[in-house]
Amino acid sequence: MKTQEIIQTVDDNYMPVFARYSIALSHGEGPYVYDNDGKKYLDFLAGIAVNVLGHGHPALVAAISQQAGKLIHCSNLYYTEVQAKLVESLAKVSGLGKVFMANSGAEANEGAIKLARKYAKKINADKVEIISAQHCFHGRTLATLTATAQPKYQKGYEPLPGGFNYVPFNDIEALKAAVTEKTCAILLEPIQGEGGINMPDETYLQQVRQLCNEKEILLILDEIQTGMGRTGTMFAYEQYGIVPDIVTLAKGLGGGVPIGAFIASDKVASVFTSGDHGSTFGGNPLACAAANAVLLAIKEEGLLANAKELGNYFAKGLLVLQAKYPKLITQVRGKGLMLGAQLTLPGRDIVNACLAKGVIINCTAGDVLRFVPPLTIERAHVDEVLAVLDAVLAEI
Repeated sequence: MKTQEIIQTVDDNYMPVFARYSIALSHGEGPYVYDNDGKKYLDFLAGIAVNVLGHGHPALVAAISQQAGKLIHCSNLYYTEVQAKLVESLAKVSGLGKVFMANSGAEANEGAIKLARKYAKKINADKVEIISAQHCFHGRTLATLTATAQPKYQKGYEPLPGGFNYVPFNDIEALKAAVTEKTCAILLEPIQGEGGINMPDETYLQQVRQLCNEKEILLILDEIQTGMGRTGTMFAYEQYGIVPDIVTLAKGLGGGVPIGAFIASDKVASVFTSGDHGSTFGGNPLACAAANAVLLAIKEEGLLANAKELGNYFAKGLLVLQAKYPKLITQVRGKGLMLGAQLTLPGRDIVNACLAKGVIINCTAGDVLRFVPPLTIERAHVDEVLAVLDAVLAEI
């Protein structure tokens, strides 16, 4: 099909919920993707922090292909070796005890909310409230969009489920004031992704952890965007010297294959018994094989160190652009290969201009350029993006 035919077919048949760009992608290789007309793009969005190994990574392709030829699905009524290896790895690398496999980030957060409420009711039947932060993003199911403290995602879906409260991000005093005897958990992103790459103070998450300990409240960290090495460590919370009671994962976990997970301490996970939660497709052999390949590649290819090194290099380059265009860029923030450039104007035109020059990025929160490339990128790729962004900013 030709590009315009693809676009028209999708527009005619798909529910109109995505603000798509007018290109149709056909294939990818490394950090590059190609459209249906053969144009090459450097992908610094990576499927929104999903394609951590880039496109067509040989180990990931081999793992998926081999597993597809053996067993794609068998349900969780039975055991599989590929799932056993994955949950063991996730329990070990997280520092927590028990894993549940899901299909997406929203499902992972739903499961974490269910687990937190069931655990808290052992302490007090009225402990049902979840506190989250303004400008967060936790998913689009009814419970997770209610936890997402952004009215634009909630409008039109009322009545929303009860039991959620919101406070400003990075404000420990506001959080302390919001806690009551009904609070069962605090749900936070270590770094807010969709909200604009919003960073916590260095001691904020430690203070939240201490508050949770004092008040018998569970700490749930949503690492759906920050996890899997994105910030230079497997989990962002490692850099803040804390361990949550529950952590959620998705996006980069499968390198592009849909998969999610929530991981909890043994103490918290113990309240779940047979039939309390479930998933038909969660933890299926194909997705688990992909996730195992991703975890192995991150370890064997030194991708945590690469994310940290290239992230520092990229951030310095963005700061140079900020100094060059102070009327356009006011701040550069983030960790590792999760970076944002705060603009003084809406960012969509800049994203479109970069796309026209062969670079894929995106704009979040309306005026923050977001960069979440594959963890496999090299300095030359960073230089290419910086050069294109420089050229685009120079034309404004």
